[in-house]
Amino acid sequence: MSLILFAAIQCRKLHTDLDPGSSKIKYILSGDGAGTIFVINDKTGDIHAMKRLDREEKAEYTLTAQAVDRDTNKPLEPPSEFIIKVQDINDNAPEFVDGPYHATVPEMSVVGTFVTKVTATDADDPVYGNSAKLVYSILEGQPYFSIEPHTAIIKTALPNMDREAKEEYFVVIQAKDMGGHMGGLSGTTTVTITLTDVNDNPPKFAQSLYHFSVMEDVALGEPIGRVKANDLDIGENAKSSYDIIEGDGMDIFEITTDAQTQDGIIRVRKPLDFETKKSYTLKVEAANIHIDPRFISGGPFKDTATVKIVVEDADEPPVFSSPTYLLEVHENAAINSVIGQVTAHDPDVSSSPIRFSIDRHTDLERQFNINAEDGKITLATPLDRETNMWHNITIVATETRNHSQVSRVPVAIKVLDVNDNAPEFASEHEAFLCENGKPGQVIQIVSAVDKDDPKNGHYFLYSLLPEMVNNPNFTIKKNEDNTLSILAKHSGFSRQKQEVYLLPIIISDSGNPPMSSTSTLTIRVCGCSSDGIVQSCNVEAYVLPIGLSMGALIAILACIILLLVIVVLFVTLRRHKNEPLIIKDDEDVRENIIRYDDEGGGEEDTEAFDIATLQNPDGINGFLPRKDIKPDLQFMPRQGLAPVPNGVDVDEFINVRLHEADNDPTAPPYDSIQIYGYEGRGSAAGSLSSLESSASDSDQNFDYLSEWGPRFKRLGELYSVGESDKET
Repeated sequence: MSLILFAAIQCRKLHTDLDPGSSKIKYILSGDGAGTIFVINDKTGDIHAMKRLDREEKAEYTLTAQAVDRDTNKPLEPPSEFIIKVQDINDNAPEFVDGPYHATVPEMSVVGTFVTKVTATDADDPVYGNSAKLVYSILEGQPYFSIEPHTAIIKTALPNMDREAKEEYFVVIQAKDMGGHMGGLSGTTTVTITLTDVNDNPPKFAQSLYHFSVMEDVALGEPIGRVKANDLDIGENAKSSYDIIEGDGMDIFEITTDAQTQDGIIRVRKPLDFETKKSYTLKVEAANIHIDPRFISGGPFKDTATVKIVVEDADEPPVFSSPTYLLEVHENAAINSVIGQVTAHDPDVSSSPIRFSIDRHTDLERQFNINAEDGKITLATPLDRETNMWHNITIVATETRNHSQVSRVPVAIKVLDVNDNAPEFASEHEAFLCENGKPGQVIQIVSAVDKDDPKNGHYFLYSLLPEMVNNPNFTIKKNEDNTLSILAKHSGFSRQKQEVYLLPIIISDSGNPPMSSTSTLTIRVCGCSSDGIVQSCNVEAYVLPIGLSMGALIAILACIILLLVIVVLFVTLRRHKNEPLIIKDDEDVRENIIRYDDEGGGEEDTEAFDIATLQNPDGINGFLPRKDIKPDLQFMPRQGLAPVPNGVDVDEFINVRLHEADNDPTAPPYDSIQIYGYEGRGSAAGSLSSLESSASDSDQNFDYLSEWGPRFKRLGELYSVGESDKET
């Protein structure tokens, strides 16, 4: 069972064969859209569409219908499924989904050149009827472009469209359904078509004649002017190159292309000279770099222009006749002699006079002078080729009318050699002659040097002094290599007889005039082995014992000296070891034993002792540091040192302290002096100190001092005299 409904509100009817026309049958509808889009009359079976249908939204609906008993709702027959198809009508206009469009086509294209293709879509059913059959046409853009009605391909319709005349076109395209017939729906889009450039235009100079002026002293490579050839094309098609094709300054000037502005830049290649040529005429050509062969028949793609260049006069510096000068002078040339000349002139029409000078920075020793008027260079100080063979100075030329116009030229002066140096030995030679040498044996080969530099090289003549020609011991022989051999005339030389021989030799050169000098060769007689190897050249070797060389003797002496040094060091160390180890500290007289040669001042002298210690000898509690050496750190007081009772004898006190010192683990491992501030008790003589005296000086009686023996005699006399003085 199926129904077809148009896309509009329609009505269809369902009917069952069981329906006799009574009202006991009830129709029920279910499925897509049942109750909302589609409803059924339960008595008659009529189906109604409650909304407008849109095929583009949903093309078909599947529904189920059933007839039931109205009273019992029992099915009278199985349910039936049917499909409702929505039939299309032309209710959608064509659309250009990708619009608006942009396209390009080269200018000057032929008719029918492809430009672009557009596409429109229609939502209607393309199968049913002509609702989706589209036809394309141009509403705007004729007669330049055309479009295929069915393919929508846009092509050129006119030939030789020129971009330089019109670059952009606005085209309106229409798509109409129903095959383009009346009543069809349509849609439009726009296509912007741009003509791209081709090289169809040659460059063209803005003017046929250009005028430029330039100073004659312009720097090389400096631009002096610009020319411009315009091209209606753009991009690569507008690029041009410039060349000088004719003119009297083709080698003087050059032209290059400015890549940014496409200007032709004229530059100077060679120096200009107003006095030589005052103007130039050039023919300049501008030609396209990229030429399209399709349009070569429309050429030529180049243009020419004339350029006139006027050279203006400038105040130029002087010009030397040569860029450099080379002068030669003999080293014995006289002072103030002329060694050469430089010349210069002012190239300007005014021709200013020139003054010459030497740049003294290049002639610090002022060895040369120059005439300021004529440029003649003279010698100011003597020259010496052997000291300096070349002198490089700079000559300055200055215009007298304009001192700012200055030119410089280098002058190289070569000092030529003259024979003013005598030859001499190349080095200080000392020859060695073996005592067992043979007659005619070559003792030494010597060579000579000469500071001069003759053109043909050195050639030396050697000879002995006239008084040495008949020398009985030695003779000389000239060698082919310009050296001299010294030969022994006999054998049997002895060091004991004569150890050294002096042989004066005259050396002469071949200069004009010849120069000569006398050099002395020292020949030393030596003891040699049987192979002729020198072993000893000293006479002392003969006085040494047999089998004892000088080196052995020196070694023996060195050993003796070393033993003496060891003995002296040993004795010195022994003396230092026997010295007492008491450190005398002048700042602490109370804890050191100091020996004086004068007697004390008695009771009145209270400045030299620690009175508090003498008054209370029993108050010493704690450890007294030992003073045999000065300790870096004080020892801690020893524990258990009890105070000494008043009745202890000095002898017993010392024995106790000695026992403590012997058993002291911190004591040094050698004998030392222990100092204690204990005076003792029970002395028969009594105390000499006045610390505990309760009586005054007037109550003291010192007569008992004379009873103590001869040791206290002097002390008793002193106090007796003191008492008598007081009574007096």
